[in-house]
This record gives sequence, structure tokens and C-alpha cells, in this order.
Amino acid sequence: MIFDIRGIFSFLARFLSGCRTSGRQRRRGQATTETVLLFPLFMFFLFAFAKVYALLILVQKIEIASYYAARRWQLESHRNVNYVGSDNRLQDDIEAKASEYIGFGGPSNQYGDTTEKFLDLVRLTGHGAKIDINRTQVWQVVTLTVKTRPINMPFYRSSGFTFEVTKYVPNRDRPIAFVLPGLQN
Repeated sequence: MIFDIRGIFSFLARFLSGCRTSGRQRRRGQATTETVLLFPLFMFFLFAFAKVYALLILVQKIEIASYYAARRWQLESHRNVNYVGSDNRLQDDIEAKASEYIGFGGPSNQYGDTTEKFLDLVRLTGHGAKIDINRTQVWQVVTLTVKTRPINMPFYRSSGFTFEVTKYVPNRDRPIAFVLPGLQN
């Protein structure tokens, strides 16, 4: 079967020129009026969908940052109670790096202020996100908290969102070597 390109284009031109709504001719300027009236509505939905999508990305970034914070705390913190006080510097550094990754402004993140304003993030500490570490006998509980401002719209009340991710880190990062009985010398 051979297709004639000119025939296809002429058919499409005839078909599209015959598509008039309810058989009447379009008035001049109708498309401009519709565009002017519908454009703000289109932009509203565009920004609303972008904001919802950005919040979904924020949730994923909080999960990744909490894993980073828990793993780094597990590998670098002191296990001796006598040295617990010196871990504050480590906790502050983890908090700064996690906050910068989430979207709070930082020294090396020049776009952080824009992200922080678009997502309406609230700074809970000097760096942004808040990391609490609770030591127990078996686990170290690392909690990352991020809060957003409430949506400021008439006829809609919101208290904002509080995202809190908790990771349980074992006190032993390296397992004890398993020795099969009977193989010892």
C-alpha cells in the first residue's frame, strides 16, 4: 500500500477546516478572550501541582537525609558515656548537612533560600531541620523533624505539615565474628 503524503495533508486540511463548533463561524477575537480568561486559572493549577509534587520530593529527601544522619551517627559517635558531650559537634555537623540536602539554605547551597521559600519550610534550629538523638541500651534513636508553614488561603485553614522520621540504630555497628564450634584450635 502506497501512501501519498500530499493526499494525507490535503485530507487533514479539509477535515480540520470543517471542524466548526455547532456549524457557526467563529467570531474574531474569541480565542484571545478565552486565553485571557483561562490563563490565570491554568497558572493557578500549574503552581498547585508543582507545589504538591515538590512536597512529594521533600518527603523522599527527608527519608534519604534521615538515613544519612542515622548511618553517620552510628559510625562516628562515641560509645563511651564519658565522651558523650563531644558528640554535640558531630550532631551539629550532621544537622547542617541534612538540612542543606533537604533544601534549607546553606553556605554551599546557593539555591536553598528559593527552595525554602517555595516549600514554606520553618527553621527549627539554626540550620533548619532538627535532629534529636536518644541513646538507649540497645538502640540509638535518631529522629529528623521538618516543619512547613500553614497554607495562607482564605476559607481554608491548615496548621502546616510536620514530617518526622525515626531511625533506630544499633549500638554495635560491626557484628561479632561467628565461630563454628569444633573448629577452634
